[in-house]
Amino acid sequence: MIRLPDVAVSLLRCPVCREGLVIANEGLRCKDQACGARFPIIDGIPVLINNLTSIFSIEDFVLHRTTTLATGKPSRLKAFLKKILGARGFEWLKLTVHRSLPSIDKNIKGDENYARLAKLLTETSGTPLVLVMGGGVLGQGMAGLMRNTSIRVVESDVSFGPRTGIILDAHDIPFADGTFDAVVAQAVLEHVADPYRCVDEMHRVLKKGGLIYAETPFMQQVHGGRYDFTRFTHLGHRRLFRRFEEIDSGIVCGPGMALAWAYQYFLTSLVMSLPLRAAARLFARFTSFYLKYFDPYLARKVGAYDAASGFYLLGRRAESPISDRDLIKLYRGLEPH
Repeated sequence: MIRLPDVAVSLLRCPVCREGLVIANEGLRCKDQACGARFPIIDGIPVLINNLTSIFSIEDFVLHRTTTLATGKPSRLKAFLKKILGARGFEWLKLTVHRSLPSIDKNIKGDENYARLAKLLTETSGTPLVLVMGGGVLGQGMAGLMRNTSIRVVESDVSFGPRTGIILDAHDIPFADGTFDAVVAQAVLEHVADPYRCVDEMHRVLKKGGLIYAETPFMQQVHGGRYDFTRFTHLGHRRLFRRFEEIDSGIVCGPGMALAWAYQYFLTSLVMSLPLRAAARLFARFTSFYLKYFDPYLARKVGAYDAASGFYLLGRRAESPISDRDLIKLYRGLEPH
């Protein structure tokens, strides 16, 4: 009934009080009678949201409201095209249009970093269990990790995406302490209200010596509407993960991408109507897509750390945090200090 690995199901916990859960009336119920929280299972996907604290509610998912991914009612144009072309034809058209347009995005380290994460996992555990935050859609570079059949993956999100296995809020991760061998958070922590609490939760659900991999933006404009909160410098990102030993960190998206994004948002800020904004985005893509090709070269320059679009960190769960005095010694940029 629940579309998760059996070992993960046995380690599910109430997001309100962290007690165990039992299946009851086609849903889940907290074992603690004083808590008494109940959670639905929708199409095999458990919805484990703390209704008391989350910006989302269980009702959002029961009623299939649009949250962070556009899973609600389609626009009139999309509905018309789906009716004319059928579901498969519409998906083919979307894919064709997407592939034909130049992109201003370039993840320059994802493939390499996920391959390294998979290697580290399989070296230390025979069948590692990995929690992917924001896993409703496949992240850039993540395909290699997913193809490794020895790695069991729990893909979580706050939307019913095509890959969502469980609905959860990272502020209250509904798993027991020490459940996972690794946690992945790609383009997630800018979209949470309290990233420090979320990282503490990731630390809690990791096994001793468990791995963390995160990609988080620095120089990017708002791209999640009301669900976009925070940005991090390289040092700010390292401090966010202060309770982890760093294995590697650096630029995942460079200054060229940052410039292209700024240019696109400059153009779209000049107009208000949706058709004109769409036209401005298309114009920006065709006139700035080449900037991203500078990034593999620029990422080797220390000055890029002051201007990058985003950073990554690969780390290992530690028991004591890095001090702020030691943290500032890790600055890699060129600004006066």
